[in-house]
Amino acid sequence: MKSSFTPMMLSHPIFYFFFMLFGIILLYIKILKPNDSTKKAKKHRLPPGPKPWPIVGNIPEMLANKPTFRWIQNIMNDLNTEIACIRLGNIHVIPVTSPSIAPKDAIFASRPLNWSSEHASLGYLTTAITPFGEQWRKMKRVITNELVSPLRLQWLHDKRAEEADNLVRYVYNQCKNGHAQVDIRFAGKHYGGNLIRRLFFNKRYFGNGREDGGPGAEEVEHVEALLSVLNYLFAFSISDYVPLLREFDLDGQKEAMKKAINTLRKYHDPIIEERIRQWKNGIRTHQEDWLDVLVSLKDANNNPLLTIEEIKSQLLEIMIATIDNPYNNIEWVLSNMLNQPKLLQIAIEELDSVVGKERLVQESDIPKLNYVKACLREGFRLHPIVDFNIPHVSMKDTFVSNYFIPKGSHVLIRRQGIGQNPRVWEEPSKFKPERHLKKDGSNLTLTEPNLDLITFSTGRRSCPGVTLGSTMTIMLFARLVHGFTWIAPPNEPIIDLSELENNTTKAKPLVLLGKPRLPGEVYQYIIQK
Repeated sequence: MKSSFTPMMLSHPIFYFFFMLFGIILLYIKILKPNDSTKKAKKHRLPPGPKPWPIVGNIPEMLANKPTFRWIQNIMNDLNTEIACIRLGNIHVIPVTSPSIAPKDAIFASRPLNWSSEHASLGYLTTAITPFGEQWRKMKRVITNELVSPLRLQWLHDKRAEEADNLVRYVYNQCKNGHAQVDIRFAGKHYGGNLIRRLFFNKRYFGNGREDGGPGAEEVEHVEALLSVLNYLFAFSISDYVPLLREFDLDGQKEAMKKAINTLRKYHDPIIEERIRQWKNGIRTHQEDWLDVLVSLKDANNNPLLTIEEIKSQLLEIMIATIDNPYNNIEWVLSNMLNQPKLLQIAIEELDSVVGKERLVQESDIPKLNYVKACLREGFRLHPIVDFNIPHVSMKDTFVSNYFIPKGSHVLIRRQGIGQNPRVWEEPSKFKPERHLKKDGSNLTLTEPNLDLITFSTGRRSCPGVTLGSTMTIMLFARLVHGFTWIAPPNEPIIDLSELENNTTKAKPLVLLGKPRLPGEVYQYIIQK
């Protein structure tokens, strides 16, 4: 007789409950015996938080209150605290919303071990998501010295300039005959995708692209896969806190992550493997892009410094780290400024004053665009792409703000919590770019070493590509605002500023009516290139 069991039954709540119960029993027997840090935690004062259940901690509440980041927000708001402790399985999760107590020292320089980060990094071969140790040090040196050094970024200037031109060409082709709808989110996503493919592979498209400068089906699939991987990294999967359940993919994240990474490797791996072959056989001898740099690095014995697995994993990590911040920031900033037209006019006047109307804004103009940068800083403060930074892991028992933080704790810096902390910012929920301007008018940057807001983080695990990320963000915004006039569509005179429930992305993509605002010959130059 045919079995009545179907795969759909795996997602039934009753099956899920009994699977959890079975896992908890095994966990109790084999793993979750109190460790030294857990015993010490009973003797010292932990940060405030919900009372944990025996063995499983607050996992039942986490599963019942999705999305998890909003549940944590509510816990901290209810307790009126800037630091909390939520125990998930045997791990203490410590969210922080104050720059004065956010982890900055070397004690918190490691990363969690979990399935998603291990899979994405081919076994922790990369920089951002790899735990503290020799492999992390090696790859950080490679990134800092070989890919994003000032000299290397200058070497790549023309590639970035070409993609800034391509952005204008794409938008111009949509609205050259007068006001026409432009999807700002879509344009921003693919500016980032085009640029990072250009830096690594010296080409914009995997396929043929579109005649108007937009992405083809291959590029759309590539960018969506990058964003999908980001969505599942450190996404509060139950297996992150109950390792015994790692193989069962109870929340479906494992399968989705595998699918996205397989899509990326479908595009990346053949190019990487062919490039390695070309360098090995002497067919290629001249560096043209980041991939050439990684492939041609040598150690002290003149052997390849990086393995093929290190190249593949580090390339993927840089791509996912680059794709989301610029377009999300620009979408939110333009939305806020269209709701406050005077602010948008100030930015336009600054661009016209610095750049004029006879040419497009260039990277060399950036030091003089202080109001533009103030607007972008305000966007990062109010609307970060995700609520939590990549988790930091405490490498030994320590104390923060007189609270005990056990070894192995996952410390989460809440971007929105810090950026909207009323003890740090006046009128924290209001979009006010002028709050960032320096009184002496000196050069403003997007970095924030004091962590009063989070752009590219700070400290030992900060983003080494802060200059590149800042440049991408500023150029995306400046080219759109300087090159085009934007108005809200008739059906949405006031831009909706609500977030999606499951993340901090704008709920509705920003679609505006745009038209060129510079003389026609400015656009003709890039169209004819």
